[in-house]
Amino acid sequence: MEKLLDRNIPIYVQIMDAVKHSIVSGELKPGDRIPSVREMAATFGVNPNTVQRALLDLEREGLLETERAQGRYVAADQAAIEELRHAMAREAAESFAQEMKALGFSPEEFGDFLRGKGGE
Repeated sequence: MEKLLDRNIPIYVQIMDAVKHSIVSGELKPGDRIPSVREMAATFGVNPNTVQRALLDLEREGLLETERAQGRYVAADQAAIEELRHAMAREAAESFAQEMKALGFSPEEFGDFLRGKGGE
């Protein structure tokens, strides 16, 4: 998982995003045990309570499951993971499209760029 970088986004949200990215990218697979709260707190350099909040929110979203005295695991709900993957892809595409528009690209130029026909 990646280090936290953006001071404008709450830390627990960044932790959630890092875990989500690890899940949708396949780094963490359904049934995989995730690192403990303490391990993640050390990785991110944050208070364990902040990690706990992020993980509880991910459980509420159905992406993680807790096995009593066993730890937390990536949920087996492949449909939820695929839905999240597509939502994250849409968000990334929209952000990229907005940036291209801000750079003065027309929709046609944007399409050409994506097809590899943009100016070099």
